Amino acid sequence: MKQVTVYSTKNCPYCRMVKAFLDRNGVKFATIDVGEDVDAAKRMVALSGQRGVPVITVGDEVIVGFDSQRLTELFGTARAGDVYDVLISGAGPAGLTAAVYCARKLLKTAIISENIGGQALQSWAIENYMGYRMITGEDLMKKFEEQVRELNIHFELDSIVSITKNNGLFTVKTAGEWTFLAWSLILAQGNRPKNLGVAGEERFLGRGLSICSTCDGPLYRGKKVAVVGGGNSALQTAVEMSGIATSVSLIVRSSLRADEAYITMLRSKPGITVHMPAWITALQGDQFLTGITIRNDNGTEQTISIDGLFVEIGWRPNTGMLKDLVTLNERGEVAIDLNCHTNVPGIFAAGDVTSVKNKQIIIAAGEGAKAALEAHEYVMRNKKAE
Repeated sequence: MKQVTVYSTKNCPYCRMVKAFLDRNGVKFATIDVGEDVDAAKRMVALSGQRGVPVITVGDEVIVGFDSQRLTELFGTARAGDVYDVLISGAGPAGLTAAVYCARKLLKTAIISENIGGQALQSWAIENYMGYRMITGEDLMKKFEEQVRELNIHFELDSIVSITKNNGLFTVKTAGEWTFLAWSLILAQGNRPKNLGVAGEERFLGRGLSICSTCDGPLYRGKKVAVVGGGNSALQTAVEMSGIATSVSLIVRSSLRADEAYITMLRSKPGITVHMPAWITALQGDQFLTGITIRNDNGTEQTISIDGLFVEIGWRPNTGMLKDLVTLNERGEVAIDLNCHTNVPGIFAAGDVTSVKNKQIIIAAGEGAKAALEAHEYVMRNKKAE
């Protein structure tokens, strides 16, 4: 067996998922915390060309990020074509809650997801979830996951590439080239980060540009960073990074849209410079990002020297793999009724991927419970008819 090493940081949820995947497949590996070990971080960057985690080495091969398809090719094992009562797409607050409710109804349940925790993992601190005065997104999702792991639920870290329906059963195919069959589906795959829309964005991703501050933040200790966005996530990231980086520039296109609590915290941090209204027009650097150019309403441009840029400008529905399977609204969200039904019998949806207006963890969890109860009723009715 080739030597496997995982370069990670303490609070990186994707690093944790890599380790969970390797553990589940019986793969022995070494782990190096590059958030604590500066020399190891330099070695990782030299080895991978990345200033982001996780980075996995398998012998001489370097794998960047939680690449479930490649890891499956190397270490996964084929799954038999079992038929599930419910297959859940996504393992955020909605998907995990749905799984618990399905298991309690004794439904044969499977979850397929690229990650465990979804968008909630990006939260440095959550102060509005009942039962906790304050908890990090990662810690809250760990508690969700622990409860699911205690139940008889099949968990697959993979991404869905297609869904079809034939003879009353749904056929789900994954990037890892596995096929699953199910009587019903719950779509709970949440959102994906929006793109910045600036030339060179893809080239600098992982090389100074990050969409996961909880993952990559420790790698910028003692460096200059910028955060772009004006919502809760952007302000929270700016505040947290002010305790890690030497300077923080917050780039806000129009106005602050965050809760007053976050605005108050922002104003209490003298090390954060707010540029508002302003937007990024260019990224500078060769191998790594070294600066950004911003423009204000008057057309005046300014170049800011930075080592890292954290993009917190919002999210878009993760519905690309659905194609024409279900009806989407004008924002690309899955259209549902009050009971989480889509326009296709047997397909239900919950959480941030849906047309439900407010995107909150507690709302997503409640919607996941509703979707599971509706799926149970559907499965019992249709299996009896068979």
